[in-house]
Amino acid sequence: MATPLDQFAISTIGPVVTVEGFPLALTNSALAMLASCALLMVLVRMALRRPALVPNHSQSIAEQVYLFVAQMVEDNAGTKAKPYFPLILTLFMLILFGNMLGMVPGSFTFTSHISVTFALASFVFLFVTAVGFYKHGLRFLSLFIPKGVPILMLPLMIVIELISYLSRPISLALRLFANMMAGHIMLKVFAGFVFTLGAAGVFPLIINVALTGFEFLIAFLQAYVFAVLSCLYLSDALNLH
Repeated sequence: MATPLDQFAISTIGPVVTVEGFPLALTNSALAMLASCALLMVLVRMALRRPALVPNHSQSIAEQVYLFVAQMVEDNAGTKAKPYFPLILTLFMLILFGNMLGMVPGSFTFTSHISVTFALASFVFLFVTAVGFYKHGLRFLSLFIPKGVPILMLPLMIVIELISYLSRPISLALRLFANMMAGHIMLKVFAGFVFTLGAAGVFPLIINVALTGFEFLIAFLQAYVFAVLSCLYLSDALNLH
């Protein structure tokens, strides 16, 4: 019998090729990532195919998204973070399209897998750390030494700050993964009630419609939160707050 967790199962598509003893194959998760990237590139290409001084609807939407993310970076990371705007824009759009594509019936939500979200979060963590050392050298370590702390409390505070810093990729990954997975499980559970309750299934159907709209909002908010937190981490690396 199918369960709400079956929608998260990884399955291979096509043949499995063995390279140096390692099996390689296209999976439904990888296909969803490729589809999200392809859809994003096609839509942006179509929106900016004939740029005009007075934009049409598609160009206007593309420009608004650009300005929205640019303002997000400036508000949360400052003007020093402008060179890293393409990275934040890419992360935001990739996660947003992955979340939205997962709302299509029969599709696969790759952002509901902890391996994917942890890979994205780890990349942000390592990149921000590298930026911090590149900009400040060993002075970047002062991020773990709070100002005004008594000498006797300093070792304990350094340990606390270090643990807090190292937990960033974990919290960043878990937040996106847990919200997307929980939302899709709820949709699947209430969809099951629609068929099993017969005439009374109209009530879970109404709830499911409401949850679907709420899940679209969550899909956007989780992409936004991931991008905002990435900006805040970048701000710490650039400004040593």
